[in-house]
Amino acid sequence: MSIKVTAIKAFQDNYIWCLYNDKHCYVVDPGDAQPVIDYCQANQLVLSGILVTHHHWDHTNGIAELVNTYGEIPIYGPHNPNIALVNVRLSNGDSVSLKDLALSFKIIEIPGHTLDHIAYFGEGMLFCGDTLFSAGCGRLFEGTPEQMYHSLNQLAALPADTKVYCAHEYTLANINFALAVEPKNTALLEHHHWAKQQRAAELSTLPSSIEQERAINPFLRCDEDGVKQALKQHWQMSFDTNEHTFAALRRWKDQF
Repeated sequence: MSIKVTAIKAFQDNYIWCLYNDKHCYVVDPGDAQPVIDYCQANQLVLSGILVTHHHWDHTNGIAELVNTYGEIPIYGPHNPNIALVNVRLSNGDSVSLKDLALSFKIIEIPGHTLDHIAYFGEGMLFCGDTLFSAGCGRLFEGTPEQMYHSLNQLAALPADTKVYCAHEYTLANINFALAVEPKNTALLEHHHWAKQQRAAELSTLPSSIEQERAINPFLRCDEDGVKQALKQHWQMSFDTNEHTFAALRRWKDQF
């Protein structure tokens, strides 16, 4: 039975990823319950479980209503008591088996955006919440630049054909900044053209891939001479390590 993945839109730019077969589905980061309920009803699916990447409200606020609607289901998430309804707490290296879909994922702890952030990796897919975006990365609300740099490096080291399912449609805004850093990056320019066409047609720019992000995402390219030169010109100083380069890049993006 083939597994499909679709984006259920929520709020202004959130994607609640839905993994499903003919009967069952699991959703990732349901910040709002109603779009999930509507999708399940329209497609005659039973919600079998929920995957949570971190504690922010736009990723968790729909959980209670979904439990009220579908009963006791496994809710996977990080070791953060603030996500009270999580009933399967996960740590780095743990495995998750979604029995109704015959899928399994490995857990990767990726602090930076928040300290509790985790990602789900397996079956050629990565659900990375707000850590890695297409052509960008999440803001540092709780973690340090060093933590985020290490987290992104873990994700960048995954197989090139891994599909990247981020939680927001931020691609065009991220590309605008990436072009300020690498205006002559051919892969980035080509992706910009494609992404504009997608959004003009009200289509998603996701999933991306690890290969694509290595080519266009400045936050995964801190060792590239072009990125370092752009930062040197912007800040009028050099940065001696990739971690410092990343921190300067994130600071520039915050002000962009």
